[in-house]
Amino acid sequence: MLQVRAQVAAGFHAFLTTGDWDGIRSLLTDDCVWTLPGDNAISGTADGADAVVERARKIASYGLDFELLHILVSRENMALSLHNTARRGDVRLDEYLSTVCRLRDGRIANIETYLSDVQGMNAFFV
Repeated sequence: MLQVRAQVAAGFHAFLTTGDWDGIRSLLTDDCVWTLPGDNAISGTADGADAVVERARKIASYGLDFELLHILVSRENMALSLHNTARRGDVRLDEYLSTVCRLRDGRIANIETYLSDVQGMNAFFV
């Protein structure tokens, strides 16, 4: 089971960085929910797998570099430790985050993202 959790995490990151939205969708339960802090274009809760995929697509559309620092696993779940960077005109994004995924039957059922710089995220994702 440890290997399954690590494979789901690595797959999520790989699909995100390559823009494989069908690949991301294949990792999600139909009722998956993704919550992001802040008050900006990507904040709040995305309810359902299609909304989660659309959020991933929107985040990627801003040209982020999703540097994978660590894959973290618990007894039943996993998390990605990332360093995201991007530039849009004079606005620069440079944040560390942890994306915690709760799994059900080997698929992602819930995602919660924790950020190091919510104000920076709010300024970047307008």
